[in-house]
Amino acid sequence: MKNRETIIKNYIEGYNQFNIDKMVYAFDDNIIFENIQNDKTNMSLNGIVEFRLQAEQAIAYFSKREQKIKSFNHTEKTTEIEIDYEAVLGMDFPNGLKKGQQLNLIGKSVFEFEGNKIVKLTDISWEM
Repeated sequence: MKNRETIIKNYIEGYNQFNIDKMVYAFDDNIIFENIQNDKTNMSLNGIVEFRLQAEQAIAYFSKREQKIKSFNHTEKTTEIEIDYEAVLGMDFPNGLKKGQQLNLIGKSVFEFEGNKIVKLTDISWEM
């Protein structure tokens, strides 16, 4: 389980640093990614190519972003982390959010593993 925690911490560090190579280091080529915000799935990606493309586009969305791990919960094939999330928007969004606005969320990320590879990542968040 410590190995999973190291892999996840590496992913989070990469995310916070806008370092896509570090983020995907332990991803399986067929990674499945889902983002659920306020109980609605707003993104679903299949494969590392789709994930990388979205991650590259998302760099412009934020001038700063930080996930902080609050806890780890391990099961046989998954590790769930509770997170606090803070970001500063780097652009205006169609939903009315404005550049420079701070975004604060709470949530969890569920990492599904096969060996030392992440095969599925589900991010679930709620506005504070």
